[in-house]
Amino acid sequence: MYEPIRTKSVHTSADDADFPHRSREDELDIQLAAHLAALLAVTDELGLTADGDRIAEQVARLRAAPPARHAGSSGASPDALHRRAHALAGRALVVAASRADTAVAILAAEAMDAHTAALSGTPARTDLVGAP
Repeated sequence: MYEPIRTKSVHTSADDADFPHRSREDELDIQLAAHLAALLAVTDELGLTADGDRIAEQVARLRAAPPARHAGSSGASPDALHRRAHALAGRALVVAASRADTAVAILAAEAMDAHTAALSGTPARTDLVGAP
């Protein structure tokens, strides 16, 4: 009545597949390192060397290798760069919070405050937890 299925079903479990699996923590580490690397690029473009060094330390910790750094110019205005850095720091903060990485969460929150202050023309707060 029905012809038997002769090929492997597309609905089989992926557990038997031959590709490497990554844990949720590994995926979050990769995502966080990517957000921080993007933040590092914008920070370097703004010429904020000390802040860039702190971000580079965290990228190196997550990737187990130092990040590539260059101060290439995108030609964007400083305000646009501060807005981009603020958004990237916010993304890093969300991922850091979901993986419970306190050091990166504090760093990202401080970066958000610093870029907000730069956009508004007010001095950045330095009385945050973990601030130098």
